[in-house]
Amino acid sequence: MNSRGFESGTGTPEPELVDLEPATTAVVHGVVPMAGVPDFFDTSFGALAGTLAEQRITVLGPAFGLYHGTPGETLDLEVGFPTDRAVRPEAGVVAGSLPGGRVARLTHIGAFDGLGASWERLHDWTRARGLTMAEDRWETYVTEPSPDMDPRDLRTELNWPVTG
Repeated sequence: MNSRGFESGTGTPEPELVDLEPATTAVVHGVVPMAGVPDFFDTSFGALAGTLAEQRITVLGPAFGLYHGTPGETLDLEVGFPTDRAVRPEAGVVAGSLPGGRVARLTHIGAFDGLGASWERLHDWTRARGLTMAEDRWETYVTEPSPDMDPRDLRTELNWPVTG
């Protein structure tokens, strides 16, 4: 495996351990039924764009979805962006953060409907190394999706804080 998390010579993403600094974020938080997640993301990005522009806050990286606890019939999540400073609460947008420390990471290549299998793969890889996973984890949407793009071109980083 090289330093970018890809197995040498195959182009197949492999999990890796990385150390991250904590990040200030601007987010919209919600507890959403699974079927409502796509609409929640769309609505959240609209609110974030308006609030960040109005407050002249600089976005420092791609969008993310931070998941709290184990998904069930609903999903407790935050949708947002890393920012240069804390946002003033407005229009459902609040200040948040992404944790720093040791993180197991896997880059998922392809459509969002394959994310569950990639999360399971990261989970298995982490457990096989005797690491303890935090309850919260997040996806970073490295490639911004668009209606006319090929879903095979999507890149999503899966990040799971670990100890051990």
